[in-house]
Amino acid sequence: MSKTKAKSGDYVKVHFVGKLENGTVFDTTENRLPLEFTIGAGNIIPGFEQGVVGMEINEKKTINVPPELGYGLTDEKKIFKVRRNYFSPTYPPAIGLQLEYAPQKGESVHVVVTDLDDDVVTLNGNHALAGKTLIFDLELVEIG
Repeated sequence: MSKTKAKSGDYVKVHFVGKLENGTVFDTTENRLPLEFTIGAGNIIPGFEQGVVGMEINEKKTINVPPELGYGLTDEKKIFKVRRNYFSPTYPPAIGLQLEYAPQKGESVHVVVTDLDDDVVTLNGNHALAGKTLIFDLELVEIG
């Protein structure tokens, strides 16, 4: 009798450690409950879902997820500059500051301050992991 392998439509529970190419851990289920999701539902980055497909319960493996199957490539259109006087003197911008930016009457977007000088602040609206290859150590713990 063959073992059950995870496939599209399966509800699964997965433990993982997500790392960047330099070894920096950006997320993990260590000391937490496993990540639960339905393969193919689109709630998880495509490369992660694809990596779980074909795994058996208790199987462990490492996958590399390129940006195109992760959080996407860096979109230069989401990097823009605003005048420093846009910020309140009581809440000055600083590199790494995360905030919501609402241009005119449009929807607000999450941005991070990536550069600044006396006159201009550079904001990046890309996901923090956009443009990065992600490495995941996976362990499939349950197929529901």
